[in-house]
Amino acid sequence: MTTTRTHRTAVFPLGVSLLAAAAIVLMLLVNPAGTPVYASDMFGSLRQPGEPAFVAGHRGDRSTAPENTMAALRNAIASPLEFVETDVSRSLDGVPVLFHDRTLKRTTNGTGPLAERTLAELRQLDAGSWYSSTFTGEKIPTLEEFLTILAPTEKKALLELKGLWAVGDLAVVTDLIERFELDDRIIFMSFNLGSLSSAADLAPATPRVAIAKSPPDDVVGFARSFRVIGIVTRAKVIEERPEIVDDMHAAGLGVMVYTLNSTKTWAQARALGVDGIITDKPSSLDRWLAENAPGT
Repeated sequence: MTTTRTHRTAVFPLGVSLLAAAAIVLMLLVNPAGTPVYASDMFGSLRQPGEPAFVAGHRGDRSTAPENTMAALRNAIASPLEFVETDVSRSLDGVPVLFHDRTLKRTTNGTGPLAERTLAELRQLDAGSWYSSTFTGEKIPTLEEFLTILAPTEKKALLELKGLWAVGDLAVVTDLIERFELDDRIIFMSFNLGSLSSAADLAPATPRVAIAKSPPDDVVGFARSFRVIGIVTRAKVIEERPEIVDDMHAAGLGVMVYTLNSTKTWAQARALGVDGIITDKPSSLDRWLAENAPGT
């Protein structure tokens, strides 16, 4: 499907709230020279029902290695996947590290909140043996280490900002993205709308998506208000409200779903026309899409 790129800062689709319109006008005033970013810039043509979605490996490829470790990230990058998803948290001394949980217990031999440990302390922990003895000695990686292996490839990354990132906190992340020249291959995403607002203010050219377990009725207005190119939500939401996909696509916005790990849910998502699927089994999903492509 060919998506018409209506300049989103000039034309407001029917149904967008006055609040959303005001937010877009404010963005123009604050950043009048900002380059608009569209969902199709990152996702390609927005999908029609039945067309295969892109695949994003959840926390790397955690079906082959411990989540958010360099092993899982390398495996995802080496696969045919277009996107790699990972979580970005902060150490006590402000270093961006790749870690999902608030506390260390589940995926390391440490305890207590990650945010109360310096990077040097975090590097002493084992982040692999909980998964398998094969991965004993795996460390919690830094964002810089991940971007180092991402940059030479053509892969794209979804960086989930965990918790609230103020502008000052996020600057170290955007500086790294700029240093590696990855602005056009990185998407910020977060449940925390404050973090997305910080990202929009600090790096308006780096696209953002909002993670919403239960999107509001005016999902397009919501997306416009927070200056995002799409949403990530649960597959159940899309099944119950399939009009979300139609409304978002009509506005040039994308829809992703998380975290789908079975052929049944993959088939349902493809039938609904979502643009991306985040999965713990990226290689299996990629094979399933190839084997079940239209005409095969």
